[in-house]
Amino acid sequence: MKKILNYINGEFKAPLLDQWLDNYNPSTGKIYSLIPNSSTKDVQLAYEAAKQAFQSWSNTPLQERSEILSRISSLIIENIDTLANAEAIDNGKPLTLATRVDIPRSSSNFQFFSHAITQFASEAHESIGLDAINFTLRQSIGVVGCISPWNLPLYLFTWKIAPALAAGNTVVAKPSEITPMTAYLLGDICTKAGLPKGVLNIVHGLGNTTGQAIIEHPDIKAISFTGGTATGAHIAKTAAPMFKKLSLELGGKNPNLIFADCDYDKMLSTTVRSSFANQGQICLCGSRIFVERTIYDKFKIDFIQRTKSLKIGPPLDSTTEIGALVSKSHIEKVKSYIDLAQQEGGTVLCGGEYVTIKDHEDGYYLQPTVIEVTDINCKLTQEEIFGPVVTIMPFDNDEEALALANNVRYGLSSTIWTNNLNRSMFLAKHIQAGIVWINTWMMRDLRTAFGGVKDSGVGREGGQEALRFFTEPKNVCIHYK
Repeated sequence: MKKILNYINGEFKAPLLDQWLDNYNPSTGKIYSLIPNSSTKDVQLAYEAAKQAFQSWSNTPLQERSEILSRISSLIIENIDTLANAEAIDNGKPLTLATRVDIPRSSSNFQFFSHAITQFASEAHESIGLDAINFTLRQSIGVVGCISPWNLPLYLFTWKIAPALAAGNTVVAKPSEITPMTAYLLGDICTKAGLPKGVLNIVHGLGNTTGQAIIEHPDIKAISFTGGTATGAHIAKTAAPMFKKLSLELGGKNPNLIFADCDYDKMLSTTVRSSFANQGQICLCGSRIFVERTIYDKFKIDFIQRTKSLKIGPPLDSTTEIGALVSKSHIEKVKSYIDLAQQEGGTVLCGGEYVTIKDHEDGYYLQPTVIEVTDINCKLTQEEIFGPVVTIMPFDNDEEALALANNVRYGLSSTIWTNNLNRSMFLAKHIQAGIVWINTWMMRDLRTAFGGVKDSGVGREGGQEALRFFTEPKNVCIHYK
């Protein structure tokens, strides 16, 4: 059985205590590899390598750092088939999605920040009447920790690592223990690209041991984390007394507001995608759908028909649209929410049952599910399910739609479907979310700020925001008389 290894100081290493975790293939429910159950000793080893590499890497010329990141980007594309196949097996997502979206985006993350760092400008201020000029140096922080989730394994892993490295930091990174394979493969790519030893260190293991060792390490200066809100709260509580910089991209329960004047066909096809892409395991999925009452009945019929037509199958099948959920525990959690529907007064309009796939009988497959609800405060509409489950509900006017959208503790993203410019601008201003899409979904520009409000997180990723997070500003004042 294949053993995944830690990547420390440019070399692959077994965990120091020789402890291992099982890694399951979600499409079969079978163990297919082992990963390190890394201890604090492994994290310390990774930190020491990162500390040793920092002085050299932080003083490496921008152009040289840029060229190395660009080579990593190119090598990801050269190995796209291997990486996409590994991602599909490890995560359960359709191979077509990994090939078309996840792996190309991972490459783009490195390519984007390889250029962004060469354009990263700071500030200067002439102090009128004082014969002085102030300017701001932005300097790398040191050793930083990057902890990423299982839903978009390489995509979100590189979204953190690329800006951290571009800014001159060295990194101790932990991918999810549920989906470690592409992070493991990335180590070899970084070596081939010429990334110096110790600049990137990847340790595998559980959140409450390996992850905890990273966040409480006294000399790891910043933590960038994507994952659940409860875990984010724990990280904040741990890191705050240590005065670490924190970027927390947490959960979402995103509203999708559909008005009668929208481009109906475009809205319908996009809403199916925004509901069930990656089995609904994307923090940006529109899991709460609110539809103007005048088109509600039509939408309900059409949406259910489209949902039922989605093909559920093994991830490596090129015709599969809905793959396996990531783990047994996760599919059981998602199913438990569906089972709540009747007791909470909801109606399951379609889906909601486990699916058995020939030759994959023990895989984690679930029908995409649409639930009609009447209580906006029920658990189905308030808690993040993170699976192929959406709720639908009608509304009568703009004010009600806005109130429904904001009636949740999360505030990550939102989607508005309308051809009324005044309405779209009003709602975009007043919706409590870090991201607003109007007549589209998941249209990303890597220059824009990414993150949420309320319980969806602290700080922003992307573009200049990421480079600001991974640097410290230093004011320099020169008196020239």
